[in-house]
Amino acid sequence: MKRLFLTGGVLGAALTLAACGQKSETTSAEAPPAPAASAPAAPAGEMGGMNMAGSQAAKTAKGTGTVKSVDAGAGTITVDHGPIPEAGWPAMTMGFKAAPGLIQSVKPGDKVAFDLTLKDGSGEITTIAKQ
Repeated sequence: MKRLFLTGGVLGAALTLAACGQKSETTSAEAPPAPAASAPAAPAGEMGGMNMAGSQAAKTAKGTGTVKSVDAGAGTITVDHGPIPEAGWPAMTMGFKAAPGLIQSVKPGDKVAFDLTLKDGSGEITTIAKQ
């Protein structure tokens, strides 16, 4: 009887170890792996207070500020803006993508009001007007 239990235990352990080493196939019915939990933290004083949570649907927000630079080649307008509550952003200076027509309508030093489309933690200026 003792020999039967010993043989059964050894066989069970061998099967368990063999199953651990096998790679299982994934099927199309299985869910894809979850995305990374969060973006890396920004250095203090830069964008550390920003809400960087990604979202699937685009939202809109409004802001005001002063144009710091315009880069037609990169398609960006850098604005020193006040807080943007809809995005969870504190006051800061940051660059935004913008259409060429909008980029040509402003220059550094202009005080502006602008609308943004927010998606995946960043914003794109959709309208901008001098104040």
